[in-house]
Amino acid sequence: MRIEVDARGQVCPKPVIMTKKELDNLSSGIVTTIVDNEVAKDNVSKLAASYGYSFIIDKGKENEYYIHITKGGIGEEPNSNVCIPDTFKDLTIAIGSDKMGVGGEELGKILMKSFIYTVKETTPWPATIVFFNSGVYLTCEGSEVLEDLKALANEGVEIISCGTCLDYYNIKDKLQAGEIGNMYSIYEKMRNANNTINIG
Repeated sequence: MRIEVDARGQVCPKPVIMTKKELDNLSSGIVTTIVDNEVAKDNVSKLAASYGYSFIIDKGKENEYYIHITKGGIGEEPNSNVCIPDTFKDLTIAIGSDKMGVGGEELGKILMKSFIYTVKETTPWPATIVFFNSGVYLTCEGSEVLEDLKALANEGVEIISCGTCLDYYNIKDKLQAGEIGNMYSIYEKMRNANNTINIG
């Protein structure tokens, strides 16, 4: 079976996520992903390599690349560096800013949007995502990641925003995703989680 994934014009991490979805749904065959930049080409290639799948890259016109990934060979087991689903049991993600990392504000917002999208598109989902400080802006009206957070909530992911933080920024009435929590409930979620990822 052959499947084509046209990821031209898509920014990180969409080409990888689009490819992974098709590979996950395929018992054996070839997935060809088309990308139009070297970063996407390298990232899709790394995905294939991490799972032990053989792949060939063909150069198309201008900056187009065709990555042909074959699934169904002998001895294909995920690389030990790839996340194993069991390690995500009871995962809590704590987000303390509406931007990711330190540096340019615009870049930080792009990265945060990309991160939330990746969380939504990658299973298993975390059990809980808690938002505090300026991170609460992400759960409120006007947030660029609101639809992704609502989709996660619909899948059973617990979305909790710090009530003190919402009050501080005077946006409690604009909360659109999840529920309001307090520092005790946030601490309990983080303390009882098997794994916690801190973003901010």
